[in-house]
Amino acid sequence: MAPEPEAPDTAGDEPESYVGLSADAAERRAYEQGWSTVRRLAPDAIVTMEFLVGRLNLAVTDDTVVRCWKG
Repeated sequence: MAPEPEAPDTAGDEPESYVGLSADAAERRAYEQGWSTVRRLAPDAIVTMEFLVGRLNLAVTDDTVVRCWKG
């Protein structure tokens, strides 16, 4: 897997802080913290590898965020 490109921070928090939150609460918090785009995904979803500055990806199982990453 290719390394994650360096990008300027776009929000005031770290993706790991969203793990364990409900999907709705995580999405609300992400927008409040300055993320421009929030994408909900199933943990095994097939996604493209393009990096989008300002996007927060939430892997959600049973309405709970189980993984979160930038881009």
